[in-house]
Amino acid sequence: MSNITRAQEFCDLWASMNLDKIMAFLTPDCFYHNIPMTPLIGHDAIRPFFEPMIEGSSSIEYVVHAIAENAQGWVLTERTDIMVMGPKTISMPVMGVFEFKDGLISAWRDYWDLADFQRQMT
Repeated sequence: MSNITRAQEFCDLWASMNLDKIMAFLTPDCFYHNIPMTPLIGHDAIRPFFEPMIEGSSSIEYVVHAIAENAQGWVLTERTDIMVMGPKTISMPVMGVFEFKDGLISAWRDYWDLADFQRQMT
């Protein structure tokens, strides 16, 4: 299986909102940087970050517009992440980078605009 396929499956999995399955795609020591926030390392730090997002949403969808893999196996995604949170639908343009180790995501960086998210939440 290619890393592009793995990354696409991971993005598609968010619609299930199944945190156990989402976490299973990440190495136990995964580095996650949801830029511009503070980086998180490992399941014990990442899971509590995702829990309120999943619990506070009635649906989540990562729409992948473009996906590419470099020679090192890193996968780049241009996406729109859509979350329905109460009466609000948040639609965020995101550039994501996934690095893999033994078929799992070992590093994940998402670049997005915090001010845009805050504006949509008000």
